[in-house]
Amino acid sequence: MDQPKSIKITDEKVALAKAEHFCAYQERAQQEVRDKLYEWGLWPDAVERIISQLIEGNFLNEERFARIYAKSKFNQKAWGRIKIKQGLKLKRVPDVLIKKALLTIDPDDYLTALTHLLQKKEATLNEKNQLKRRYKLQQYAIGRGFEAELIADILKNSKL
Repeated sequence: MDQPKSIKITDEKVALAKAEHFCAYQERAQQEVRDKLYEWGLWPDAVERIISQLIEGNFLNEERFARIYAKSKFNQKAWGRIKIKQGLKLKRVPDVLIKKALLTIDPDDYLTALTHLLQKKEATLNEKNQLKRRYKLQQYAIGRGFEAELIADILKNSKL
């Protein structure tokens, strides 16, 4: 099988233009862009110059990326704070920005989303044993990145 040829860019201006397009297409973390530039075959000093030019041109903004990432993963995938935090850490976003991003999630919406998630899962369970049923619900919500204490509170206070 033939391996697809990877793009090699030697001209810094061409790389900057491609990186601007890469960032304009969707919000990116600095590390994603840095990895892409290295993938294109650029040298470390050129990569750092391009990253700083992207930041100056507002193509790259870690805080904006973290906020959008947190909001979209919560709204579209119903992820909890723990899973969002892990995702941002994998993208090497600084802890300070992760905390700011997590604060953008409305606490009432968060509880509503968790309750809805548990109700939806509960409707699909066939388990008759109440303890096993609650355990399965709790494990499911933990897997989605929600906090164990919060899950326990909702399960205790609801009729699930």
